[in-house]
Amino acid sequence: MLKKALVVALASAALLGVNAHAQDKEKVLLNTSYDVARELFDAINPKFVAHWKAESGQNIKIEQSHAGTSRQAQAIIQGLKADVVTFNQVPDIDVLAQRGLVNKDWQKAFANNASPYYSTIAFLVRKGNPKGIKTWDDLVRNDVKLVFPNPKTSGNARYSYLGAWLYANEKFKGDEAQVKQFVGKLLHNVENFPTGGRGATVAFAQNGQGDALLTFESEVKNIAASDEFKSGAFEVIVPPVSVLAEFPVAVVDKVVDEKGTRKEATAFLQYQYSKEIQTLLATFNLRVHNPEVVKATAAQFPAIKLINPTDVLGNWENITKTHFANNGVLDQLLAQKP
Repeated sequence: MLKKALVVALASAALLGVNAHAQDKEKVLLNTSYDVARELFDAINPKFVAHWKAESGQNIKIEQSHAGTSRQAQAIIQGLKADVVTFNQVPDIDVLAQRGLVNKDWQKAFANNASPYYSTIAFLVRKGNPKGIKTWDDLVRNDVKLVFPNPKTSGNARYSYLGAWLYANEKFKGDEAQVKQFVGKLLHNVENFPTGGRGATVAFAQNGQGDALLTFESEVKNIAASDEFKSGAFEVIVPPVSVLAEFPVAVVDKVVDEKGTRKEATAFLQYQYSKEIQTLLATFNLRVHNPEVVKATAAQFPAIKLINPTDVLGNWENITKTHFANNGVLDQLLAQKP
């Protein structure tokens, strides 16, 4: 009897040890993000790992995947097990919601429509600004060549397209024929359409293509100050009117429920709103919402008019269908002769 009790006790202890080991096992989150966010999350992830260890006592590892967000969304649909997405455009998360991978009310899960930070489209030009580029009007001149990613595969390229459209819509007081003519000229001035933002940066900054690179304000400022891309060789131009570019985030509900990582995934995204990370985001030249950080960084970000695409063009589903679907306005303008 005593021997039997001892065996049961040892078995129970072993089981407890296995359970304790399972609880201590490091969890892994995969954050699937946009193409030019590598350095940003290289800075954020270690801070969250330390924060989570201090708060929960658990170890966690954050893995990263980077590409144009439309490509990333397709990869998740095809089976990539991303726990969270940190994208640069709403439609690519909506696509996941339509497939049942993300809850349809995902924008209500976090503050500011699930956008912890935002940016706009700005221009990077070569030192001395030899072509005198200041506004969107300069980008349609015959002597100006542009580089920005393909709007079919890149979120920031869609914002570049929409920035031009919204500026022209304001300039021509809603005359769609003139707006299309303006945006068509701009598209035909593009020398290179890489699939993602990093490819566009390399084409402009390292390969010498184009007179201006169009990408997020945060990216052009980072490039201008980067030793990797010849610091001091470029100038940043922030046009006085541009597009509001929100950076939405979401938990990939189907994946976290399968992996048992919902708590960690939610905490990771909520952490983007903390003052610590909002301050860090500003060092990457991203505009943030925390009032204290906004006040402290006011001199860093010029006051410009930001136009929300949904205020002019309807919801994102309509924008995507009208402009970026096959044979949409983008394809029609690209097919026209210059």
